[in-house]
Amino acid sequence: MRGNNRHGIVIQERDRRLLEELAVMRVVDREQARIVGGFRSTTRVNTRLLALNRAGLLRRFFLGATAGGRKALYALSMQGAAVIGLPVRGPRRRNDEVLVADFFISHQLAVNQIYCALKYGAMPVPGVSFCRWIPFSEPFAHDLGLIPDGYFELKTPSGVMAAFLEVDLGHERLAVWKEKVRKYLQLAISGDCERRFGQSQFRVLVIANSERRLLSIRKVVRASTQKVFWFTTIESMRHQGFFAPAWLRPGSDERQTLLTQIQ
Repeated sequence: MRGNNRHGIVIQERDRRLLEELAVMRVVDREQARIVGGFRSTTRVNTRLLALNRAGLLRRFFLGATAGGRKALYALSMQGAAVIGLPVRGPRRRNDEVLVADFFISHQLAVNQIYCALKYGAMPVPGVSFCRWIPFSEPFAHDLGLIPDGYFELKTPSGVMAAFLEVDLGHERLAVWKEKVRKYLQLAISGDCERRFGQSQFRVLVIANSERRLLSIRKVVRASTQKVFWFTTIESMRHQGFFAPAWLRPGSDERQTLLTQIQ
């Protein structure tokens, strides 16, 4: 279905899908836009992103100090959000603004990698499929104050695998992690997860920016529990894939796949 051209552009179904995904992902780079928009070439995605930006449906800004090292990033504009009837949830940056560094954006792009792998990547095990993803911008349980980086469900032959996502770029103190562990364990025993998401059991997937950081967080978790938590690194996920045998449990040094127990 095509929309009207009141923005100086004919809004195609692919454009609408990209705008809707931006309401979830908040900000994307060109590669993430290519994946969720279904573009088959770099030229096509570049051309369309430029057209949507010029039509005022996307805001474009840049991350990087020098022209050669800058990465173009895209977020919903007010006009783009109006087209799909959803609120603007992206970073409040000026159009064509150049950012030397931005923790929020770096973190969100890392979260988006997992989202793209889950929703648009190939599932390695027959009978496993993506169900849903829920983003959070505020605590879903105010008594706990938890704001995960995402929640997703996979349908498997043995039932639904539910998981909260925590992407760690090394900016949080380990004391913060100790409190997170307490809150997730409280969530596990309270029954609140089932009331809110319809799932009685869940995992917490921790993806760290380095092996050293992973080991530090894992040590904090291991002091409180041997359950619920799974650990890997951004590098492992990037090179081996989300479903590779690259995950550690709190009390075991054996690398496992997330799907080991459900195949």
